[in-house]
Amino acid sequence: MRNRWTLGELARMVAGELVGDPDLCITGVSSIEAAGPGDMTFADDAKKARVAAAGEAGAVVVPPGADLAGKPGVVVDNPRLAFARILAAFEPEGSVPAEGIDPRSAVHPGATVLGGARIGPHVTVEDGATIGEGVVLYPGVYVGRDAKVGAATVLYPNVVVRERVVIGRNVIIHPGAVIGADGFGYVESGGVHHKIPQIGTVVIEDDVEIGAGACVDRATMGATVIGRRTKIDNLVQIGHNVKVGEDCIIVGQTGVGGSSEIGASSTLAGGVGVKDHVRIGPGTVVAARTFVCANLPPGAFVSGSPARPHREQLAIEAAVRKLPELLERVRSLEAKIEEIKRDR
Repeated sequence: MRNRWTLGELARMVAGELVGDPDLCITGVSSIEAAGPGDMTFADDAKKARVAAAGEAGAVVVPPGADLAGKPGVVVDNPRLAFARILAAFEPEGSVPAEGIDPRSAVHPGATVLGGARIGPHVTVEDGATIGEGVVLYPGVYVGRDAKVGAATVLYPNVVVRERVVIGRNVIIHPGAVIGADGFGYVESGGVHHKIPQIGTVVIEDDVEIGAGACVDRATMGATVIGRRTKIDNLVQIGHNVKVGEDCIIVGQTGVGGSSEIGASSTLAGGVGVKDHVRIGPGTVVAARTFVCANLPPGAFVSGSPARPHREQLAIEAAVRKLPELLERVRSLEAKIEEIKRDR
């Protein structure tokens, strides 16, 4: 990690247009409100740019057309993406395990560990497992029999990868996630729930990120699949035989029932529930705390419980807010009716 960059270096890093002194020293990154003279911040619209330009920040990343009012900065089409890259340049170094296999770990002789892998202390790698080039396994990771972990993947402390699970390249899995636990499958007979063996697997495709404490269950048969570049937040439950398409966003505390399909480029916001065997079309947005119990077409925007088109749900909520007033009017009308009856 470097703790100082010139403004010119940062502009080149993000392929942006430099405004001001290229030799200006930038020693940190911060929010608009907290930034000081040595910090860089960003503004993704004209209003925020005006606030940033009037603030204490040393330099600002802004979109084209923003008024920097003489403050140094970098102009780019996507300030948020550019700032993410600048944040990475200032990211503190973590305690990455050393290259090779820590002697306190248990790697089975039948496992394959390719060059550049870093296996920290108290890691277990079972027989037949393959650890790809440049993989990082932090302390306490478990990789089961015949599992495969692709090149440049990072598994943080206490991640569990069960037997026969396949994880692609450049995947990030955060602490405590469990990939490949048994799916929740039982058959009832005589009042007793009998376990259905879960003999399938999980396939995590390339460039996926999975949050802390998330669980992706193995399939009953076949595979539970998480598509390329999908990002899954903390404490998400993905049931057995689920198929999640590419480039999806699944936010914390969401649960997806078994055998459901989430189309590519869909977003499930926080606390969403998806019933089993439901199909959600590509490009769908499901608002927070929505319950999806029926198939959704491509490009839908839904909310509520059960899920409805978002505009319809907003109309329902607006009507509900008027209920106290309507009830009072009904009571008043009932009282007038009773009064009329008494006067007859």
